[in-house]
Amino acid sequence: MMKDMKSEKMDMHDMKGMDHGNMDDMGMSSGHMMMNHGGMMMDMGDLRQKFWVSLILSIPVFILSPFMGLNLPFQVTFPGSSWIIMILSSILYFYGGKPFLTGARGELKAKKPAMMTLITMGISVAYIYSMYSFVMTNILHSSTNIMDFFWELASLIDIMLLGHWIEMKSTMSAGNALQKIASLVPNQVHMVHGSETMDHDISMVKAGDVVEVRAGESIPLDAAIISGESYVNESLITGESKAVKKSIGDKVVGGSINGEGTIRIQVTKTSSEGYLSQISKLVSDAQTNKSKTQMLADRVSGWLFYAAVTVGLMAFLYWLVFGNMSLALMRLVTVLVIACPHALGLAIPLVMARSTSIAATNGLIIRDNQAIENSRKIDYVAMDKTGTLTEGKFTVNGLKASGDMDDDQLLSLIAGIESGSSHPIANSVVEYAKEQKVQAAQLDNIQAIKGYGMSATKDSHKYLLINMKYLQAHEMDFDKAAAQQYLDKGNTISYLIADDKVVGFVALGDKVKVNSVQFIKDLKAKNITPIMLTGDNKEAAASFAKQLGIDEFKAELLPEDKHKVIKSLELEGHHVMMVGDGINDAPSLASATIGVAIGAGTDVAIDSADVILYNSDPSDITKFLNLSAKTYRKTVENLWWGAGYNILAIPLAAGVLAGVGFVLSPAVGAVIMSFSTVIVALNAMTLK
Repeated sequence: MMKDMKSEKMDMHDMKGMDHGNMDDMGMSSGHMMMNHGGMMMDMGDLRQKFWVSLILSIPVFILSPFMGLNLPFQVTFPGSSWIIMILSSILYFYGGKPFLTGARGELKAKKPAMMTLITMGISVAYIYSMYSFVMTNILHSSTNIMDFFWELASLIDIMLLGHWIEMKSTMSAGNALQKIASLVPNQVHMVHGSETMDHDISMVKAGDVVEVRAGESIPLDAAIISGESYVNESLITGESKAVKKSIGDKVVGGSINGEGTIRIQVTKTSSEGYLSQISKLVSDAQTNKSKTQMLADRVSGWLFYAAVTVGLMAFLYWLVFGNMSLALMRLVTVLVIACPHALGLAIPLVMARSTSIAATNGLIIRDNQAIENSRKIDYVAMDKTGTLTEGKFTVNGLKASGDMDDDQLLSLIAGIESGSSHPIANSVVEYAKEQKVQAAQLDNIQAIKGYGMSATKDSHKYLLINMKYLQAHEMDFDKAAAQQYLDKGNTISYLIADDKVVGFVALGDKVKVNSVQFIKDLKAKNITPIMLTGDNKEAAASFAKQLGIDEFKAELLPEDKHKVIKSLELEGHHVMMVGDGINDAPSLASATIGVAIGAGTDVAIDSADVILYNSDPSDITKFLNLSAKTYRKTVENLWWGAGYNILAIPLAAGVLAGVGFVLSPAVGAVIMSFSTVIVALNAMTLK
């Protein structure tokens, strides 16, 4: 069974043309981004506005109000200044504190007090106690000197808003890397209407519409060429800098750059369904997904909430008995105010945001942050061969007909059958036939035979283009010696059967990707066992495994067989990463501890994978493993910085060392709190 998280279908963002100045539909505009905190959606633009307005309102409070009861050098007072402080602080509490109050309401409603509850407790206690102080001093004119916390309230709200704004800005950095790709897509397209060409907004284009792309222009949408030919630069999509020749029938991807030729393309996917929209949605999912580590931070916040309330009440009772009401309230308020978990709240989000950003700029889209944590457990990496470890660009290395059929007839029939398939092998045969100036036969009823090949008919004759596994399963005779010389070199053999008789075969060879051999060495250096899973015959698989340095492989596998191998390894207690093309390998990708899809292009089943390698380079997996290890280490460091402060500060604020003459003052507590927040932020930014 596929994991629930992965079985959910992803609704692509409507990019509405991916306007350079209007990226809101991608969730990556320069001013707005949505993030969930405490069950409440926070808008980055609104958060930024709240911060600046709150900061402006805070300036008079900072000037007119004492800091933790201390008169500062720049402090100014005059008759009525305390009323100004009270009014501005009240506005600050209800306006600037609204995101935290609303978030806390959601957490408490769910009976799960966490980050927002702890923040709300800090600012609420500071405000309520300060209002009590104001009433006693300015309205009741009490002779008792009761210190207020208006200065601290303003600074706490400003720091919290700034921290959450910074957090949200940092989560945009991965999206910003993808905006650079999206910015190359035009706002308008040259839509073809019969004999006329008119410019229309890209959002108006539907699947099936015909668009003209002129020399040097960006290809606006995923499509297939129906007229003309050109060289297309797909470096932003595939990572390959070399321009690729494209002609009629070839697919093109939105975001790639057309060369010198003019082509007409038939749109296959709208802006809300295409490659760039997929990538945008993946980044959004990665940023908003809460991993177990993030949930741990929320649990720690919950523990701190209960700890602060418990310690605060105990301190209140103790000082009420052995001191006085004023001192007891001061200890209680100090404990609750300095327990505010700003550093802890930023500890994990900042690291994850930074990690996702680094990944996105290095060919990785991390869809599920849980994959970062699971990567520490991986001891097996299972890989598909074709297109994953190899280029997936096959060339015809041999052709042999038998009986009354000659090589040209054989090639014509094979090319005719393969013209009905989009598989890399099929495309290679069709291209080879064109090069040999052999016309592909016109065949009927071309259909796929799952796990074996293709079938077709012509003039009451039935043809099958199948693999050796089919021949063996049906006990059919064939020339093993003729094929063996190609198999020994790692070629894939496809046999043509005409009316239940083998009439020839074609041998095709793939080549290992440049970085694949080093990738296997890197895995072994990390004590991770690589295992190749392929549908190829055993001889071809063995040849490639030897080239790659892979000791374990399984050949002649159907998609469901790969899935069984993954499940078998996991039942043995292994943690498996599956790397595949994301289509036939979807069940395996979904069931593995971590599923990695090679090639985040138009045909990848992104729902099944945790990580997407959009440069199709297997060595990027090494980057992912290295980045994950560093991310986890930074996460643990930040958790200690964020929570460690509270572990020390809460007891000290309660007066646990009062017997030896040391009590943590609110002023020192506030400074330490701010200092821990800065450390957490800087530590996250040092992730490389």
